[in-house]
Amino acid sequence: MSGGAGGGRADGHPRDGSRDPGYRDLGFARVDTGREARQGVAECVYTPGKRPEEVADIVAELLAHATGPVLATRADAATAQAVLAAHPHGRYDPQARLLTWRPAAPRGFRLAVLTAGTSDWPVAAEAAAVARAVGLEVDVHRDVGVAGLHRLLDCVDAVTDHDAVVVVAGMEGALASVVGGLVAHPVIAVPTSTGYGAGLEGVTALLAMLSSCAAGLTVVNIDSGFGAAMAAHRLATAMAAAGRSGGPGPAAAGGTGGGA
Repeated sequence: MSGGAGGGRADGHPRDGSRDPGYRDLGFARVDTGREARQGVAECVYTPGKRPEEVADIVAELLAHATGPVLATRADAATAQAVLAAHPHGRYDPQARLLTWRPAAPRGFRLAVLTAGTSDWPVAAEAAAVARAVGLEVDVHRDVGVAGLHRLLDCVDAVTDHDAVVVVAGMEGALASVVGGLVAHPVIAVPTSTGYGAGLEGVTALLAMLSSCAAGLTVVNIDSGFGAAMAAHRLATAMAAAGRSGGPGPAAAGGTGGGA
């Protein structure tokens, strides 16, 4: 599916037949300048392991080539400060550890984000912030884990009024199966590293979610709020293409975020 900046083809190459490789080689990184055309959202920058100036250079290329949102994930405060000094029109969410430029306008796809416990919030914050940045409408329900099931039951009616649900849970990860048995729409489960020794830093929750009796549960990597949000973005894009929901397919620029 083509779209995005530059009039390129779906493979990221120009339509005029010139030999653009579809990426920019910065020496330390090959920035995928054609990803927005292929997937509806630009390459996202994972900041750990990169120097702030490297992040800033990658962001500069993405802002120059993409028309929609540009994101940098897992940014600490020092990295965020340095990158925003170079690209001041962005925003930093310290809870989500997310840098965002040009957030997309809401496109009619409603996503509920649930956390089993308060300790799961940093991962859920990333999921919610990334989802909003790519144009999804997000409602959050915190601390509704199975140790007090009445808390979840109080918000089930609200949750069923959404297009998809992200469930963020550590320890034994049971919340994902429970929600998967209560709602009909897609459930995206995020295991977290929250918990004690036998939780194995999220492996126990991951295996429990993968073994769920609730059919059709989607499971992403441990602590990957970003992965959950991007799974929801793909759902929204597919539903939009099918004419069912979710507004325009790609995450078009808009909202209140400013430009490059």
